[in-house]
Amino acid sequence: MKTIICEKLPRITKARRKLEGTLDVKITNRGKEVTINGTPENEYSAEKVIDALNFGFPFSDAMEIKKHDFIFEVINIKDHTKRKDMGRIKARIIGTQGKTLQTLCNLTNCHFEIKDNFVGIIGPPEHIKNAEEAIIFIIKGAKQGNVYANLERNQVKEEVDLGLK
Repeated sequence: MKTIICEKLPRITKARRKLEGTLDVKITNRGKEVTINGTPENEYSAEKVIDALNFGFPFSDAMEIKKHDFIFEVINIKDHTKRKDMGRIKARIIGTQGKTLQTLCNLTNCHFEIKDNFVGIIGPPEHIKNAEEAIIFIIKGAKQGNVYANLERNQVKEEVDLGLK
């Protein structure tokens, strides 16, 4: 049984039936505390999905954590810069009309969300490392074009299973 403190409780209570059915757990809440009951593996994945929903990800993106064995990671912007103008750093990550974030999504096959001084990433385990590095480079002031070129050079190659295992 795990307990999580949720800021966005209405999002979770509205989707409680879908969450319980998909994640195979029992979800109860008391105030802002959300309690999860189930097997340890299901509790862990439910905790990650609820954390992603609480962070601000759409329901469909958060559910990919369970469906496709994706990982949810959070990067604190303040850990990677000493600058005080957080608005400018967040603007660099988002880009003009969201183009930088959209390009990062396309190159890394990950979903991004920005909340306060944090960047949330949901994606396949093999792509998360590249996505984190790209965000950190942009936070540190690298040009977006250089970050895109680095991502294109370091694309993760798909493993082809020939059925020999």
